[in-house]
Amino acid sequence: MALMKRAGVVIVGGALAALTACAPTPANPNKAADVKPVANAGAESTPEPGASPTPEPVEVADVNLTDGLIGKKVARMGQVVTDDKGWVLYRFDRDSAKPSKTTCVGDCARVWPPVLTDGKPDLKGIADEKVDTVTRPDGTKQVTIGDWPIYRYIGDKKPGQWRGQGVAGTWFVVTPTGTKNLSCLPTGTPKAVAPPPVADEQDGDTGAPSY
Repeated sequence: MALMKRAGVVIVGGALAALTACAPTPANPNKAADVKPVANAGAESTPEPGASPTPEPVEVADVNLTDGLIGKKVARMGQVVTDDKGWVLYRFDRDSAKPSKTTCVGDCARVWPPVLTDGKPDLKGIADEKVDTVTRPDGTKQVTIGDWPIYRYIGDKKPGQWRGQGVAGTWFVVTPTGTKNLSCLPTGTPKAVAPPPVADEQDGDTGAPSY
């Protein structure tokens, strides 16, 4: 199983949730391995005579894979799930669990990177039957807990932070069973940070993100 690489991100603008007594104590992350695996959107097949050729599998460059998940209880927040580097993970109310479906794509996925895997990650403190995957539109496999797709948040600057808690009233820290952790909710409804810029991004205001 490939090790995770957390790509560097730039946070530009956007309001961060005010950290109160619920602010977590950040951990010291280990340096992650730099890997670039490939994900396929579909399997190759031999076309029948006269049929159109099957498109080549889609290559997804620079995919960040997660090697392990850890369920644990932390001070102030309670039950959380982190990846093997200590980043707190989230679920999104606009997704669904039955069936598992991910709706966070495009700019949303740049702010809330999906937790991806090339198999079932190593688990600690999480029941094996609670963890599965759902196929994203680009063919990558996103980890689910309790059938809910899970994500990181680029607004968290260090492992152990949970600045994404309550963002847009739809993002919440996920527990080891896949439920929402409703501890340490911020005052008001914080907005997500803006997505990081891309090289070919056009200038202009695209409006406040709704994710």
